[in-house]
Amino acid sequence: MDLAFRRLGLHPDLVDYAEALAIQRQLHTDVLADQSPSTVLLLEHQDVYTAGRRTEPEDRPKDGTPVVDVDRGGKITWHGRGQLVGYPILKLAKRAMVKDYVASLEELLIRVLRREYGITSTTVEGRSGVWLVDGGRDRKIAAIGLRVHRSVTMHGFALNCSNSLTPFENIVPCGISDADTTTISAEVGEEIAPADVVDAVAAELAAELPRFLGGAHITPAAEGALS
Repeated sequence: MDLAFRRLGLHPDLVDYAEALAIQRQLHTDVLADQSPSTVLLLEHQDVYTAGRRTEPEDRPKDGTPVVDVDRGGKITWHGRGQLVGYPILKLAKRAMVKDYVASLEELLIRVLRREYGITSTTVEGRSGVWLVDGGRDRKIAAIGLRVHRSVTMHGFALNCSNSLTPFENIVPCGISDADTTTISAEVGEEIAPADVVDAVAAELAAELPRFLGGAHITPAAEGALS
């Protein structure tokens, strides 16, 4: 099966969350019916809070900011300018691959952070995503939240690049109150935007994801606006 890449928009062409969600849902239908190849969407969202199925009332914005409730796992998070978001819509060769798939997303982001920016990151037992653990409060630099229906994945990962951390102060990010968030830019001391990171992340995805599809052919990345 093929694996395609689509770049829906990076700053200044920010992507509305509802529009991207509609594209994900249509792709899910098409991939499930073998009418479209498994496809990775890469983008940068307009500011939005999204709440997964496990979100508790106390996790939500303190100031009453509206939240989009979605059908992914996990709890509440924020997306917006300066954050690279990836939505792999994959038809897994086996439903039992889900745990390994999540681990692979984490590990490929860890590799990009180490190789491209000298950032040492890791996973934390019992907590999804990618973390910096260096003796103080743990800091989350990438979040992962998925839905798998009939062996086809939706949603994916969000890597903090140059985004503000202020929106996270208005919620309990991912339902975790005893840790902080961080960005690539904060860790290296210079602005690293999603556009600076996307090629390295896409290359890792292209190398890693085909094994979950049973031998995929890679389709070159498509640039441009929503379509």
